Amino acid sequence: MNKLIKEILLGIFTAFLLGAFIYLEHFGLSYKIINTALGLAAFAMLLYLPKKSILVFGFFTGLLWFYWIGYSFKYQGISYMEPIITVAFGFIYLLFFLPLYFTNNALIRAFLLFGLSFFEPLDWNWMQLELPFVNSYIGIYKYQFAAVLLALSLPSLMPKKYKYLPLVLLIAALNYGYPPQYDAPLKIKLIQTEIKQEDKWQRENLYPTVYAMFQEIQKAIKEGYDVIILPESVFPLFMNKTPKLIENLEKFSQKITIVAGSLLKENRKNYNVTYMFQNGSYKIAKKLVLVPFGEYIPLPKFAQKFINDTFFNGASDFVTATKPTDFLIKGVKFRNAICYEATCQEIYEGDVKYLIAISNNAWFAPSIEPTLQKLLLEYCARKNGVTIYHSANYKGTGVIK
Repeated sequence: MNKLIKEILLGIFTAFLLGAFIYLEHFGLSYKIINTALGLAAFAMLLYLPKKSILVFGFFTGLLWFYWIGYSFKYQGISYMEPIITVAFGFIYLLFFLPLYFTNNALIRAFLLFGLSFFEPLDWNWMQLELPFVNSYIGIYKYQFAAVLLALSLPSLMPKKYKYLPLVLLIAALNYGYPPQYDAPLKIKLIQTEIKQEDKWQRENLYPTVYAMFQEIQKAIKEGYDVIILPESVFPLFMNKTPKLIENLEKFSQKITIVAGSLLKENRKNYNVTYMFQNGSYKIAKKLVLVPFGEYIPLPKFAQKFINDTFFNGASDFVTATKPTDFLIKGVKFRNAICYEATCQEIYEGDVKYLIAISNNAWFAPSIEPTLQKLLLEYCARKNGVTIYHSANYKGTGVIK
């Protein structure tokens, strides 16, 4: 076989090894032993790949993990950007893994990979290098990832007689458990809606959506729930500009606590927020971490306005809170998170035992995005000892531990 073709195939194969856990989970075929073997094989291959294979690996890893990101651009009226964004993410992760290209030394590559595990290109943090082990016999803490990399790279430096001795380090990488996670002492109903993104903001769909949500609230009251959680932007409007809707939600909140996503316009600024209605009044939680390019442009200010106006019709202009928001619901404290920020460490800082997360995954339907989000939520929940109550539009609703 031609050497170049072989190197290309090796790069593609390694990319598939690293991303396989996502697709196995997506199709309900995930098993700890398989994920463990695939994850170890992927990093072993990556440490010893030929240089040209590294470039191919990076490009295809970007595609396999993030091909779906371009889907959202059609809802901004720039559908021609879909394939461009898909290819762009291939090149972003080619550049992400590019440092490995400059050495064939497995130990140096191990140190580089460990360093890359702290790096988030364009503020996008969904490439967590420990993530392939989230449902495996290997742990997801940094020291365990370091142990994996050392165990797989040190054999290259050992005399033949002791070549595989460093694999003993994998004992340190085993999953010995995570901080305890507890169920909230409340009866919580999570609602999953199935509203297509192209229909979500159509005026004619507003009343049916609002009516359906009030039916869910009334049903939850009859079933004896303490709390009902509705997805991100489930009320597709600036709720603070619709006093009649607020009045009705306040009325129902005398019988059940209502948590729902909507928008807020305040001082000429737009916020993606969570409203929590309880005992006839409400509290608002503003988003702390925005989605790169979806809600803000992670570039210097001179480029932000041009890109926002040219490609996003001014839509990527949301602003954030300065700190996380906690809701006190019937005496129990919940940290609030909206979609992407539920996968960011900032939201878990401080005293957090329970987290309410709301999402709208219809932006990326159909794709693996809800599956990857679920794996990232599991990663964050287990590392931080937090139980996540996640309500989503499209897919992903459930209690995450």
